[in-house]
Amino acid sequence: MMLGISIVLTLCCMGYGRLIRATDSGTGFFRVWYVLAGIVLSGGILTYLNVWGMLPEIITKGLIALLSLFVLSFVIIEVCIIRNMREKGQEGLDYLIVLGAQVKESGPSFVLQSRLDRAMMYLKENPKTICIVSGGQGPNEPFPEAVGMADYLKQHGIAKERILLENRSKTTKENLINSRELLPKRCHVGIVTNNFHMFRALCLVKKLGMQNVCGIASRSNRLYLPNNMLREYFAVIKFLLF
Repeated sequence: MMLGISIVLTLCCMGYGRLIRATDSGTGFFRVWYVLAGIVLSGGILTYLNVWGMLPEIITKGLIALLSLFVLSFVIIEVCIIRNMREKGQEGLDYLIVLGAQVKESGPSFVLQSRLDRAMMYLKENPKTICIVSGGQGPNEPFPEAVGMADYLKQHGIAKERILLENRSKTTKENLINSRELLPKRCHVGIVTNNFHMFRALCLVKKLGMQNVCGIASRSNRLYLPNNMLREYFAVIKFLLF
């Protein structure tokens, strides 16, 4: 029974990894699903062969402790992520900072487009708000993310006078630090990013000591949400440790 379940889960992980790879997201995170497939299959085989019962008790307890720690940390972090997924911000903000994501020759990726569409909605409802588009150029991108973001907003009716470009950033932390240099003192700011990314973005805002900042969450593709949530777990762990 356990071996059969592990084989099914292995095939699911492999298939989902192939699906994520096909999206051409610009990252190699899809490989994590292949690693998970290997772990699940190995666990099923070892259980079928009753290898666990042959291990010394101290090793068994150590493995159980590590697994328990992982599950507990995963649940806590995912709950924090979910609690921040519906951030709506405030009306009448002075500035928006739209965090960058992958751009392609054809335009913004789905992740980035959803951020831009959410920012565009806010900007049309709040005509005095200025928008900072933040993102540099990665090795797999034809131009800086900020350039593509600004072009998209202008094509959809946002005046170029309302758009400021920050085109040096490579990470979320750099997005915030470099964008902060463009902000006047004592202004009210909204951070626009995808719902699954909001918790970490706001943690960075707090760590950097930025004041009068709120989150404005955009939607995400439900099919790719498990991948994004898992990726955020590891990103938050990295943030907490380093």
